[in-house]
Amino acid sequence: MVSLDDVSRTSEPVRGRRRWTTRPRRAVGVLTALVAFAAGGGLGAAVTADRGGSAPAAAATGEARSLTDALRGSRGAARAGHVPDSLAPGTAAPTTGAGADGVPPTPTTAPPAGDAADPDLTEADLASGLLAAGVPESASGDLVVVPGSDPGPGVGDVLTVRVEVEEGLAVDPEAFAAFVMTTLNDPRGWGGDGSLSFARTDRPADLRVVLASPTLVDRMCAPLQTRGQVSCGRGGHATLNFRRWVEAVEDYGTDRDSYRRYLVNHEVGHLLGHPHATCPGSGRRAPVMQQQSYGVGACTPNPWPFPGRDG
Repeated sequence: MVSLDDVSRTSEPVRGRRRWTTRPRRAVGVLTALVAFAAGGGLGAAVTADRGGSAPAAAATGEARSLTDALRGSRGAARAGHVPDSLAPGTAAPTTGAGADGVPPTPTTAPPAGDAADPDLTEADLASGLLAAGVPESASGDLVVVPGSDPGPGVGDVLTVRVEVEEGLAVDPEAFAAFVMTTLNDPRGWGGDGSLSFARTDRPADLRVVLASPTLVDRMCAPLQTRGQVSCGRGGHATLNFRRWVEAVEDYGTDRDSYRRYLVNHEVGHLLGHPHATCPGSGRRAPVMQQQSYGVGACTPNPWPFPGRDG
């Protein structure tokens, strides 16, 4: 059975709606910071597979080095899971193309789907749960559990997954939850070798997949620096940045559907204990644990752990 970290009670949606608190937890914070420092060369360095010195901070006015330079200057690949795709202070964000981790809590009602979806959204956008293309920097700060359950294929070790969405985002929660689960249980996904499968629940679970605004992502991923741009998989939750869910990244072009599947698989991969990987060679598929949000380098984009299996 895959061993997963326990989830802190302060991060659980509870009866009614509960806001995230920013009260420091000194011991946990220090331990997490030490793990992050050992894994990624310090909180001020982008976690990447290249070797070199740590990236310096840039002035708050935005005089930052390019993301490529920052990645080239970071310290080394992580050797354990639960590592976020953090940004060094002052580094540029991933670029986007023009088209492109006791008593069970009572699940609250999922946020309403709202009015008609943005007519500019594609069918793939709608299937991922998007209802509008705008990206708010923050929403309510309240996480809401998507109600419902699904046993999944029941193959191998079965891990339970709870899907949550920040209230106030323009998202159809049921569509988002379905997208997450079909991605995880795809034959090309983490269970593609028959070792495990995923079952959705709205009760306490082995892991959580959360879609949140940039501001809430930064809080959930702290002390690691997501800087409103990237996501993380740590502490039992894979927290997906709504900015990346909407905009994807340049290397995936207009194929935002594939990038979203990469995002789910990559961050859940950290919860399963997988560290970052590097491009194996020019023209080859990028490993799903490569930090593809920063670019695929000489590789080609790939959202799947087992891409050779039939989808």
